[in-house]
Amino acid sequence: MYRHLLLERSADRHVVTVVLNRPDQHNAMNTAMGQDLLACFGALAADADGRAVVFTGAGERAFCAGGDLKERNEMTDETWRAQHVIFEQAAMRVLRCPLPVIAAVEGFALAGGCELALLSDFIVASETAVFGVPETTLGIFPGIGGTQLLPRIVGAPLAKELIFTGRRMKADEAKTAGPGRPGPRRRKSRAPSRATAPSPSGKPRRRSRTAVRRTSRRR
Repeated sequence: MYRHLLLERSADRHVVTVVLNRPDQHNAMNTAMGQDLLACFGALAADADGRAVVFTGAGERAFCAGGDLKERNEMTDETWRAQHVIFEQAAMRVLRCPLPVIAAVEGFALAGGCELALLSDFIVASETAVFGVPETTLGIFPGIGGTQLLPRIVGAPLAKELIFTGRRMKADEAKTAGPGRPGPRRRKSRAPSRATAPSPSGKPRRRSRTAVRRTSRRR
């Protein structure tokens, strides 16, 4: 159904796991993946069974290492602008997803990958997680929300340091600073992410969607 995403459902179909699936490229985002994310999160907005989304990357090396620079280097300016529109629209779909989105981060969450994690409602990070927006050292601007989301989550001084210098932040610092709730001591952050998803008892769909709408992230 999707070229660079995998979808998995819990047995009761209430928890949907969205897997960025380009492990040999550290799950870097290319145009096709951006289109997949746009379509996938559009569909999740109307999913009758869903209660929560676990958002993660294939393999153990990376959640997402950002944009695919090899693809970008072959693009004309016009093609790049068209790609960026897709990325912006996909990011907005993640941000405005009516289901709670839990980013399960193992390994690198850099550049656009860091921004995808920040667009989620919260992050469960393994001890291998590394966050950052190092694209600024290449003269590339964080283009899908990093400059707005980082200051809100970690505070303006640290956000400025990370953005201005491109410094990477490991899991232990992320836990203290704000973006990374601790996951297991060794890898495999998906299991605690699924455990954190809203319970299917009662009337969770209405309850969780109302809570998502009323949190500041959606405004």
